[in-house]
Amino acid sequence: MSKSKKIKIIITIVCISFIQGLQFCVSPVLGQIQEHYPDASVSMVQMLVTAPTFLSIVVAIISGGLVVKISKKKMLIFAGLMAGITGFLPFLADSFMLLFVSRILYGLALGLCIALNTAVVAEFFEGDERVSVMGIQAASVGAGMVLVSTLGGALGKYGFQNAYYLNVIGFIAMILIALFLPETGTAKVSKDEKIELNGEVYKVAFIGVVEMLFLITFTTNIAMHISGSLAGSTTVSGNLTGVFSGAQIVMGLILGAITKVTKKYTLPVAMLCFSIGGVLLLLFPSNYVMLMIGAVFCGFSQGMFIPTAMVEVSNAVNPASTTMAAACMTCGNCFGQLISPTLLNGASRMMFGEVTTSHVYLIATVGMTIAAGVVILLRARKKTA
Repeated sequence: MSKSKKIKIIITIVCISFIQGLQFCVSPVLGQIQEHYPDASVSMVQMLVTAPTFLSIVVAIISGGLVVKISKKKMLIFAGLMAGITGFLPFLADSFMLLFVSRILYGLALGLCIALNTAVVAEFFEGDERVSVMGIQAASVGAGMVLVSTLGGALGKYGFQNAYYLNVIGFIAMILIALFLPETGTAKVSKDEKIELNGEVYKVAFIGVVEMLFLITFTTNIAMHISGSLAGSTTVSGNLTGVFSGAQIVMGLILGAITKVTKKYTLPVAMLCFSIGGVLLLLFPSNYVMLMIGAVFCGFSQGMFIPTAMVEVSNAVNPASTTMAAACMTCGNCFGQLISPTLLNGASRMMFGEVTTSHVYLIATVGMTIAAGVVILLRARKKTA
């Protein structure tokens, strides 16, 4: 494959990742949305970030089978179109329910992009190059989040509705995907190479449920967690989410070197990065510098975990099953995000008698640390078996 073709494919991967980044376009303005719609519960407001994952789970599963009937390129062009359309729906009326429904419908685009982005990488790249490009993919997701989060926070100063304009990224990505992604047709399935998954895929997908259950608390709680002189600042919350995303970029670019050191323990190491960040968020809610450092570690966690997990599941199956494996991993990630606000807020209420961001971060930090320890033990046992 020529260098120019590789560059065009990588540009396409970046575009797909930017569509994924739109999941967090309202994250910096959640505090304003809560004030504007006082009748909406805290969990419902937080679910504006996680609600898209509900539909993403269904779409990801369907896309795993659709690749034999519809090309990846056509599905990704459709994803860009849907991201743009659903992003502008809330302008039709000042209604929380309309905003909530539009976020759910954005899940169509999110599910396709998460599942197919990995499939595109696996189709055109192999071996160490696949790991490196998957790192670039993670970095571009981070770049998309940086752009969306920082601009969302800046625009939010003039009204949270201005953050909706960022969804024009969907239309731009659609055009670039149409121009640069090669059309390879539908996936070919033979008697010897059927679309099927195995136990390794399901194990990694379950770890993904746990990772995202706790990790998503950063973006769903940070705008309402900052206190003291920082409280209520959409710029600060936007910057923190931007730093979180920026850390993903850095981690994505050095992922190849990191995995050579951490090897099969990369996933639990990623989980422990969140644990470190969670402690800092918990202890220093009004200290801008410490919050920034905490955001960096949380970003490292996502930037290390998701591409590594996607590489692991894609390597565990035959080429025809890559999209389905990525879809399964996507379902795990999305399910963890989807249940996070309800489950962790419920746990906070049950354990402490009230729901606060500090309690949620405490539960998430302890839970992630325990989970990482279990994964390390299981992988160490597997190594010596």
